[in-house]
Amino acid sequence: MAYRVTGWVLMFCAAIGFASAQQQFTIPVEYHKLDNGLKVVLSQDKTAPTVVVAVYYNIGFRIEPKGRTGFAHLFEHMMFQGSENLGKMEFIRLIQKNGGIMNGSTRFDFTNYFEVVPSHKLETILWAEADRMRGLSITQDNLTNQQGVVKNEVKVNVLNQPYGGFPWLDMPQYANTNWNNAHNFYGDLADLDSANLTDVQSFFSTYYVPNNAALVLYGDIDPVAALAMVKKYFGNIKSATIPPIPDLTEPKQMQEKRFTKKDTLAFRPALAIAYHMPQRNSPEYYAMGLIDQILLQGDDSKLTQKLVKKKGYTDNVGGGINLLGNMFNYNGPMLWMASLIHDNSVKPDEIVAAWDESVEEIRNAPVDKATIDRALVKLRSDLYDNFSGLFGFGTADMLASFALFDDNPARINTLEDEFKKVTPELIQKTAQEYLRPTNRTILVLESKTGK
Repeated sequence: MAYRVTGWVLMFCAAIGFASAQQQFTIPVEYHKLDNGLKVVLSQDKTAPTVVVAVYYNIGFRIEPKGRTGFAHLFEHMMFQGSENLGKMEFIRLIQKNGGIMNGSTRFDFTNYFEVVPSHKLETILWAEADRMRGLSITQDNLTNQQGVVKNEVKVNVLNQPYGGFPWLDMPQYANTNWNNAHNFYGDLADLDSANLTDVQSFFSTYYVPNNAALVLYGDIDPVAALAMVKKYFGNIKSATIPPIPDLTEPKQMQEKRFTKKDTLAFRPALAIAYHMPQRNSPEYYAMGLIDQILLQGDDSKLTQKLVKKKGYTDNVGGGINLLGNMFNYNGPMLWMASLIHDNSVKPDEIVAAWDESVEEIRNAPVDKATIDRALVKLRSDLYDNFSGLFGFGTADMLASFALFDDNPARINTLEDEFKKVTPELIQKTAQEYLRPTNRTILVLESKTGK
């Protein structure tokens, strides 16, 4: 609960005028590159005697091979099956026996692995991470086993689950045109079955290399000693030639799209609406961050007030920018998306009409200063909640993303200033261009009742 207290303290301080530029929180950032291309970010925070070790590889769903959907995710599982000096499951046991936690995930533009451990165990964890970067145990037994694990995960989380994949997995496939952004990134079962040992070895030697990765150490570290350890364990791992990233651009959408999906496991219908986002890091991108707060985030948001409080169509409207992370940790086309589950008696067109009433308010006239100030307070609270989330992993996540995508992890300290530049006129201009009906996709989910 500590990070929630921090968020509310920041909201209070901002509301009464204490969030001046002089008081803006700054995260220490040291940035290095090893001779083999590994990006290294060091950030000291001695609040607790722990350290976050995060390794991010610049390979995600978007650029996995055609005919191998779900392969990036499958490979994430393979990374826990043993390495040159650690047998099957020994990496996990090593973390647990040293009092740490760990996880990994696959996203649109990266696959990450992280551990939070007592700071005096930093060297042990660096050795272990370097060991699997240097030499993963790639065997047919491991591949066959993890193919089964991932297929079962798809069945449990998507195929046999009410609202499984709605809208986070479904909507990109409907809204996007470019295959790289529009395929089933969890994996078609046939594609998962067809992956072979040669595929796995090629994938590892191509993408799991130091010049395609960022390593972040955040927490109770001595930066000088930590860098020496990183060089000791990662410095002699060979780099490789990385293929160019394919064209990920999406054509400008000029006509509204509507689709219907039947879900025989769902008892109530649902609706999702998505708009293509402005280009990342553009002025309009930051304006969309505030628009998200104004329209969608929190009980005071226009859509919650309209659809929940006034109309009573649903008990919750959820969504945001990048449902698989946050608005900072992606690097390509993205959707601003919202969804809700509603009563059978409510028709989708009724919801869309009420939705449009709220959206058109900010398209037709500039918002007032009080609305922007409130959105900034909410955004700042969310930002700092992200920083402190999961024992500091949230900070490591942003540092790694900015290192991978921007070659500049220090961007983490510029975010507040970028949002403060947003004007009422820019919000209206952005809403007029990006929240136009012709830039959106509507997905109607029909429940088992057929309504």
